Amino acid sequence: MANPTLAGLLLLTLICTTNSARILGIYPLPGHSHYHLARALFRELAERGHDVTVINAFGEKDPPKIGKYRDILLPGLFDQEPKDPKREWNMFKREGLNPFVGAYVVATMATKFIGHILNHTNVQNLLHSDEKFDVVIVDNFLSDPFKAFATHFDAPLIAVSPVWQNMWINALAGNPSPSSYVPNVLATYYHPMSFCDRLTNSLLDVFNYLLYYFYVFPQHNAFVKQYVPRGGDLNDILYNTSLFLINGHPSLNQPLPFVPNMIEVGGLHMKPPNKLPKDLQEFFDDAKQGVVYFSMGSNLKGVQFPPEKRQEFIKAFSKLKQKVLWKWEGDELPDQPSNVKIIKWAPQSDIFAHPNLKLFITHGGFVSSIESAYHGVPLLTIPIYGDQMQNAHFSVKNGYGRFLTYGEISEENLLENINAILDNPKYKENAKRRSDLFHDRPVSPLDTAVYWVEYVIKHRGAPHLRVAGVDLPWYQYLLLDVIAAIITIASLGLVVTCFITKKICQKVCSKRNNKKKKTA
Repeated sequence: MANPTLAGLLLLTLICTTNSARILGIYPLPGHSHYHLARALFRELAERGHDVTVINAFGEKDPPKIGKYRDILLPGLFDQEPKDPKREWNMFKREGLNPFVGAYVVATMATKFIGHILNHTNVQNLLHSDEKFDVVIVDNFLSDPFKAFATHFDAPLIAVSPVWQNMWINALAGNPSPSSYVPNVLATYYHPMSFCDRLTNSLLDVFNYLLYYFYVFPQHNAFVKQYVPRGGDLNDILYNTSLFLINGHPSLNQPLPFVPNMIEVGGLHMKPPNKLPKDLQEFFDDAKQGVVYFSMGSNLKGVQFPPEKRQEFIKAFSKLKQKVLWKWEGDELPDQPSNVKIIKWAPQSDIFAHPNLKLFITHGGFVSSIESAYHGVPLLTIPIYGDQMQNAHFSVKNGYGRFLTYGEISEENLLENINAILDNPKYKENAKRRSDLFHDRPVSPLDTAVYWVEYVIKHRGAPHLRVAGVDLPWYQYLLLDVIAAIITIASLGLVVTCFITKKICQKVCSKRNNKKKKTA
């Protein structure tokens, strides 16, 4: 057996001889799922000996013991406005939102917070300090002004996308994304698309481009000018991203093209499961027919279901022979069936690992989709907004899930779909096949992410990975100037040809007429 003291000394020596970098992470918005992804990366970087500082709204209760780790919190920021139950954000009321309206809502939903965050005392203290950083890592969702911190601190910029490659990063990376087969992340359809789908998809892509570049980015640029001393111009910053870490993988979403500085790390937050709390362990162990787990994620809350929809679930669950674990944020569930257990917070990934879990009923959020793929759990998806409909389509196309729209929720439809999945072994088999694809990688996604972060630091931004398309104006990138030149030349050629032909015809006709006159 190895000497533990010697092993500890070797580990300490390894850490001390590793080049320690100063890393700034920026995840200031109160989105649990996004921060949950990033914290795994930041903790791992700290545990590998780096000095990590993270601006965030949550904080680490148990920070890494190795390396250095510091939270810059934003106390009081999200409690500034009094909560009005009548104005409470309820996404169930926005189900089926027109994608163009949805695109506007998503693009502008965080704008009111951005100025407050940038002006927060703790953030301004950091910006006006003499601290230095070797790289800045930013959430690539509604956080574009924070990318200016990379320019301010003269450090390379890494953006982390919470979903697969999408409209928010493709243009910034110079990545091809044809509207013919790449559905917009906010669209409700999936590949292969019909003509009407492709038409709508194209218009939606153009609408988003115009929305961001002529409305959203100018607002964000004004924030940079006002609050970030050496932030520069956002239009230059956005196109100078060194690396994009993409929370995707072919086992999780449609295969898509990638330029060299876009790296897939889907599932980087996943880790071996822990043992369940005692009450949950007993609940699952005693479930001889298995357990159905129902959760609508962290942003969608079960207590916000309208009473009539809630009753449909209750009636359906009461007729199941399986037990049901329902993530319910209230203290009581009205008319709770005897086979249903409610829980305000659930250790979801650990639940997925229990062999008695038979089905996951979900909203189809990408983090939940990743966790179910990791453990090979079949899905019944009830998508509400954003990327959820496409995640639902993907599970159906690959045979490990079914989906219901919000409007289709009824006792009969729920029972039909639940029993169809539970009674047909193909769903479990396909979910297991999906899990095998997820795990079959030469390097774990977390190790991959850490490698590329350190690569960017080592090569000072790794500009050799950047494609030339990023530097081209949109009309050159799309070859519109070349197409216009070809059309112009072809048109001139056609005009000249027609002119010459006309002249020749006139001469020929004139000679014929002269001959006729002489003959007459």
